[in-house]
Amino acid sequence: MAKTTFAEEVYLRALTGKVVGESILGGYNKVAFVSVKNTICSSISAAAEAAFVMTSKGRAVHLIVEGGNAEQVATAVKEFDPEAVILMFGGESPIEETKKLFVEALKAIAAAEIDADLILHVRIFAAGGLDEALKVPEIEEYLAQSDVYVYTVDLDKGFVVYNSIYFDERPQLDRLGEIPVTAEHADLLNRSLRDKTLAWT
Repeated sequence: MAKTTFAEEVYLRALTGKVVGESILGGYNKVAFVSVKNTICSSISAAAEAAFVMTSKGRAVHLIVEGGNAEQVATAVKEFDPEAVILMFGGESPIEETKKLFVEALKAIAAAEIDADLILHVRIFAAGGLDEALKVPEIEEYLAQSDVYVYTVDLDKGFVVYNSIYFDERPQLDRLGEIPVTAEHADLLNRSLRDKTLAWT
């Protein structure tokens, strides 16, 4: 069990969302945030949206994927016509349920032929959500023709890492950049993800 309270988990998403919104999304003008309906995903999305809007002065839209509405969400994304779509799937919902919704969302986005950069949240990527999605031929074909990215974390060095994804037999990462985080942020990441307190904090 992680040495974090639920409140600390929410604050961790605020810190991570700020990094994502400023340093990863700051170069875009229009970003669509797509997430599942839970507190933690909403926390990181809201933090990233606020930081993005403050940094870029751009426009954002937030859309929620629930059972049966993925096509409606994809239609709304298409109408918004963003430069990037960030898929914030994770949080406190059961991971198998989250992966299912993630696959449904990607399938609908592929069917809508949305032409935008796709950015994945570390949680759904680490949990195998992308591997699951690639089992669907339409998604596999769509992603092979798209620019796909994921942010991950380097827990030992205290970085949020931005990666492009290229598709070989399995998804492979190409490290594009590292964003240093504060000692407080690194400590929360470590306690949340691997139940470890950093000595250097």
